[in-house]
Amino acid sequence: MLSVNNAETIILNLVQPLDNQRDVEIVDLLAVDNRILASCVTSQLDFPHWDNSAMDGYAVRYEDVRDASEEKPSVLEIIEEIPAGCQPECTIKVGQAARIFTGAVMPNGADTVVMQERTQREDNRVSILAAPKPHEFLRYKASYYQAGSQLLPAGIKINAPEIAVLAAAQCNQLSVYRKLRVAILSTGNELVTPDKPLQPGQIVDSNQYALASLVKQMGAEPLMLGIVADEPETLNQAIAHAISTADIILSSGGVSVGDYDYVEQILESLGGKIHIRAVAMKPGKPLTVATFLQKLYFGLPGNPASALVTFWRFVQPAIKKLSGIADGWKPEFLKAISRNELRSDGKRETYIWGKLLLVDGVYEFHPAGGNQSSGNLINLAQTNGLAVIKEGQKLISVGEEIEVLFI
Repeated sequence: MLSVNNAETIILNLVQPLDNQRDVEIVDLLAVDNRILASCVTSQLDFPHWDNSAMDGYAVRYEDVRDASEEKPSVLEIIEEIPAGCQPECTIKVGQAARIFTGAVMPNGADTVVMQERTQREDNRVSILAAPKPHEFLRYKASYYQAGSQLLPAGIKINAPEIAVLAAAQCNQLSVYRKLRVAILSTGNELVTPDKPLQPGQIVDSNQYALASLVKQMGAEPLMLGIVADEPETLNQAIAHAISTADIILSSGGVSVGDYDYVEQILESLGGKIHIRAVAMKPGKPLTVATFLQKLYFGLPGNPASALVTFWRFVQPAIKKLSGIADGWKPEFLKAISRNELRSDGKRETYIWGKLLLVDGVYEFHPAGGNQSSGNLINLAQTNGLAVIKEGQKLISVGEEIEVLFI
């Protein structure tokens, strides 16, 4: 049985990211949300596009107002008004100013903006009541970004801030990695879909829906292949189909040591190489990881909590790395203070699910109430962290620092 860290290393070493030449597509800006950039982006625009004002006020020559005060204001002639979107028509000379608004182009000759709150206007003259700093409230052309340089690097996920940058830079088509295809199937004669009435001994297949949701959140395309009966031939056909259509295959159930757990022998019969059969963790011990050339197969445990914990711990970083993300694909662990006593038998690395809260700048971990059984999915609701009790450790006291996997 492998340690958690060894299992993580094996899995991430198996992942070969998508190719930045072969596995890309060109998409419109409106379709780029949650995608991964396959190549860096440049723009032919400077940011700002021109020298402009960062404040409503008056564009002036600093030399004319450097000694201004309420007792001895500098009085200037207003020769122009410059709204945003208009081109200045005049050049500011000694003793002159232009009324200017936020975002408006600076007129030639001016090098400073005095905010209107520090002025007093009368007809076509303005009194400067306080000396500004040199170049105050002046945004210089290309001070944020210079045309032709890298605007966004390859390997990043595009979200709202990046979309705003791309739109402003008039980058209307982007090269992104194709979406990963993740096949999902559930095994077990006892399983039924949520729309079917339950018979004695049956269980609703929640894993299919939970895993599909997690896959979607990561920007990949889930292929929901449904429930597959615990029959060797049926399983063989379903797994072979999944391998032929997806980059990653997730099955839940059928990877333990029961009489009806056929997944591993089927994987081997189909030419798969099994790298992991069990991991020293709780929940999630029966985890199978196999490869078919460049394709990854994860045989997750059937119990709902076990399936989700193993996904968060191992599958999520594998999907991130495979998708083309340049960095940040490893699991994110945070230090937190435990607000409850946490216990383990110490035999395996144990994951306790619950809520991670930021209180006065310090993370606190509050375990979910009730039974933390691998079959209890009810208290998984609103979980956003998994506290880690290391192998050999049996007790985390109230107020003790603990490592938490942020999910």
